[in-house]
Amino acid sequence: MERAAKKDAVEALNGLFKTTSVAVVSPTIPASRGQMQKLRMQMKQAGASVKVSKNRLAKIALEGTDFVAIGSLFEGPTVIATSNDPVAAPKVAIEFAKTNEQFVILGGSMGKTVLDVNGVKALPRCRRSMSCAARSRPPVAPATKIAQLSTAPAAKLARVVQAYASKSEAA
Repeated sequence: MERAAKKDAVEALNGLFKTTSVAVVSPTIPASRGQMQKLRMQMKQAGASVKVSKNRLAKIALEGTDFVAIGSLFEGPTVIATSNDPVAAPKVAIEFAKTNEQFVILGGSMGKTVLDVNGVKALPRCRRSMSCAARSRPPVAPATKIAQLSTAPAAKLARVVQAYASKSEAA
């Protein structure tokens, strides 16, 4: 890859990280081209996107973004799934990993909150909790249940979910 192409790739990734709300990282690329195309199609249908990047370029692109803390997840060629909807990319990545053994989720980030594998898997469940929280009084109950069932990173996630629920309730 030429220097100018690398610079363009870093700028594009940096712009993506600055405008997205969630990122999911996988160190492995699906074995066949058909599987990668399937993943791209599923992500696009869900309103998410997927990029393959060299870890060094991705780490450089993370600088100056809320996602800088996930730099340690990048080892070798990396698949990065992103979406503005905090559930879209994680949900598709989880479903894809169930049917493709080579695709392994390492973790991700929702803004500045770093998520381990369990945190990423909890995001789709949080959508249901967010909708329950918006309808129930007090709205803390579903987020608290998620925190009790999971480990410490999920407790942080529950606080983020609670903030989103309170924000949507105020609107």
